[in-house]
This record gives sequence, structure tokens and C-alpha cells, in this order.
Amino acid sequence: MDKEKKIQLRRVFGYYWGTNFLITNLIGAGIFVAPKGVLQYCSMNVGLSLCVWAGCAVLSMMTALCYAEIGINFPCSGSNYYFIKRCFGSLIAFLYLWIFVFVVIGLIASQAQLLAEYGIQPFYPSCSAPKLSKKCLALAMLWIVGILTSRGVKGVTWLQRASVALKMSILGLISLSGVVLLVRGRKQNVARFQNAFDGEFPDASRLIEAVFQGYFAYSGGGCFTLIAGELKTPRKTIPRIIFTALPLVTILYLLLNISLLTVLTPKEIISSDAVAIAWTDRVFPSLAWVIPFAISASLFSNLLINVFESARVIYIASQHGHLPLLFHTLNSYSSPFVSVLLLVSMGSLAIVLTNLIDLINYLYFMVSFCSVLSMVGILKRRFQEPDIPSPYKVFLPFPLITMAISLCLVLIPLVKSPSLRYVYVLLFVSSGLLFYIPLIHFKLRLVWFEKMTCYLQLLFNICIPDVCDEQMSEVQTVKKK
Repeated sequence: MDKEKKIQLRRVFGYYWGTNFLITNLIGAGIFVAPKGVLQYCSMNVGLSLCVWAGCAVLSMMTALCYAEIGINFPCSGSNYYFIKRCFGSLIAFLYLWIFVFVVIGLIASQAQLLAEYGIQPFYPSCSAPKLSKKCLALAMLWIVGILTSRGVKGVTWLQRASVALKMSILGLISLSGVVLLVRGRKQNVARFQNAFDGEFPDASRLIEAVFQGYFAYSGGGCFTLIAGELKTPRKTIPRIIFTALPLVTILYLLLNISLLTVLTPKEIISSDAVAIAWTDRVFPSLAWVIPFAISASLFSNLLINVFESARVIYIASQHGHLPLLFHTLNSYSSPFVSVLLLVSMGSLAIVLTNLIDLINYLYFMVSFCSVLSMVGILKRRFQEPDIPSPYKVFLPFPLITMAISLCLVLIPLVKSPSLRYVYVLLFVSSGLLFYIPLIHFKLRLVWFEKMTCYLQLLFNICIPDVCDEQMSEVQTVKKK
């Protein structure tokens, strides 16, 4: 068989695609929510709030550079999962996978529902949209995403480029319009920035809360570890992606906040549930429909990318024996079809059973715990294997700072608002042992599932890849058509 026609995950993504990918993950609905939280916890101190946004960008850069060490040194799909397995063993890696799968299911279900809400609400200007209509639209969007993802990387690439262009256009419109208004602005608008630090300074606890609000808007900086096995020359591409995407997003976020503060007072921003819509009503009233449309497009692209990248983790986990071999198969488009089908099916179930999303949302604080594990793994490898050649090593204080932030994100919800549901979360995480012990540790075989695997391979026209993703070298790349 010709090499080009082999069924495998190939290294087809270069610098341009990777930059778009990181921008898509960074810019989500959070930027339309976080400005209110940051300003509120900064006690409406304009100058301090802008400093918090700049500081959060630096923290996000540190986090991304930490994950760059993982992606560059272990350039395979789902490299963060593989790294945790290598550092802490099979059990911890399985529990990480257990948390990851259910968090992703909750995330894509929430994004699909939010996408449906923004997409359908303009048709119901005077009342709330029916719940049934929103759920049907959410299910339709989720399955469309599943179909697109299953048909390979070409459709995903085209939609991602279009989405990034739309996101940057909308945010650029808001940002540059605000700058123009500031230059030509009235005295009270200019005075708001001339006396930016004259407001009340918050105490340390509120300032920390403001940092967490801003940090949330920059989340997603380590996403490239999920697709490192499909990046061309990761040791060169990943650093270039980080140093292009993050500064660009930082400048955009700062200009966006300046624009919001130029048009709206701090009190108006805090009192508004949708600051971008309030800004549009004030500056471009005839374009009020654009913002919901932009948010919908943003959420659609994030939903698409989340399904695309998360399927890679399930795919690589199956290769390492933590999931049935069925999930380590590809279709004729070299897409992990069964992994995508699992995510979309369980996401659909979560949409139908809305209360399930609320429960899964409590798992999000465990994501920060997984981040702590990754940082500990970097430090562990640095001190236990100092002589192993490494193409890239992150500056040592960066993992320590990232670990401290992640620990705060784990502990603060537990201390500030303790709930019995966190106990349920711990019990749920522990329930993964009920599957690990018999199926992974003792390698219990399910004959009926093996027979079903054969039937499903024929039904879906899927097969085991010709070359394992982990065995692919960096130089084995193909030109993207």
C-alpha cells in the first residue's frame, strides 16, 4: 500500500494551523464573562483590573511553557496522559483518564446547550426560548460536530480557520472602536484612565479572586499536548505557536477591556450580565444581533475542537490498554471514529439529562488537581532523570508557580463553599477503581465484547492503525493539501 494511503494519525499540522488551534482554545465565551468578575473583585479600580489582565497573561504563558516541555519531549497524541502514566504509573493515569472523559462530556454538553441558547434566543426577543427547542438544537449541533470530526482533518481545518477569522474580527471591531472612541472621547472617558489607580484597592483575598477570574479567560494554553502527535516538528512548532498566539490574545484582551471601560462605566459593567451586548447597544445599536452570533460561532468552534482533541486522548489510552482496543481504531479518513462516537453519545445523554451536567461540573475542580500532577511530574523527571537528553526544559520556577495556582483552584472552592457534592465527586473518582482492578490490573477478558468489536469493525469500516502514533518520528511528516 502506498505510504500516503496508510491508515494512521499523520503529522500534517504546521505552525499556522497550530496557532489557530491555540487561539481557538484560548478565546471562548470566557472573555465575554470575565471582565465583569475581574473589575468587581478589583473594587472597580480600572488601572488595577488592567494590571490583573496583563498578569494573568504572564501566568498563562508560564503554564503553556510548562506543557510545552511535555509536548516537545513526548510528541504523541494525548501526551499529557502518556506523561502522567510514565511518571506515576498505570493506576494514576487511569484515574486521570476517568476524570478527563467525564469532564469533557460535561464540557461539550454545556457548550452545546449554551450554543443552542445563543443561537435560538434572537428568535424569541420578548421571552425565553422553549427548553425542548434548545435541547433539540444542542443535540443537532453536537452530532454535526461529531460527523465533521469523523470525516478527518480537512473539514475541521476549514471551519477552524473561518471561526478564528470571525472571532478576531468581532473582538477586533470592539477593541479598535473603543480605542477610536477613547482618542476622540469625552473628558469623563479620558479621565477614567488618567486617574486609573485612584479607586479603592481590594484586600488580598479579593485580588486573588480577580486573578482567578482573568486566568479563566486564558485557560486552554496546554491544549497542544493533546494533538502533539499530529504536529510537524513539535520541538520547533510548539514554542513558535505559544509565542505567537498568547501575545496576540493578550493584546486583544487588553484592548477589549479598554474599549469596554471607554464606553461603559465600571458600575455599568458590573451590573450587566452581558457586557459585550451592552457595549454594542451603546455604540452600534443596529448590530446588536452580531454579538450573540459571534458567541455562537465561538462556541461552535470550541465545541468542534474539544471533540477533536479529546478523541485523541481516548485513542492513545486504548493503545496503552486502559480502554478496549476498539477505541484504538481509525476509519478511512484516519479519524478515531469510535472515540468521537463515545464522546458525542455520552454528551447527548448529558444534554437530555440536564441535572447530569450540574453534577459533572463539580468535577472541574479536579482538572486543576490533574494540572498539579503534571507539574509534579515535570519536577520529578527533572530531579530523578537529570542526565536524560531533553530538547526543551522549562525554567524551573514556572512549574512551581503553575502548581501553586492550580492548588489554589482546588482548595479555594473546598474552603470557601464546602458542599457535600465534593464528597460525591471524590467517591465518583474512586469508583474508577471498580473498573481498573478487574479489567486493567487483573486483565479480565470480556469475550462478548471482543466478538462485538469484530462486528463493529465491519459495521463502521474501521481498523487498527498501520503505524502507532507513538512510534512516529518527528521527521515523518506529510505536506498538508
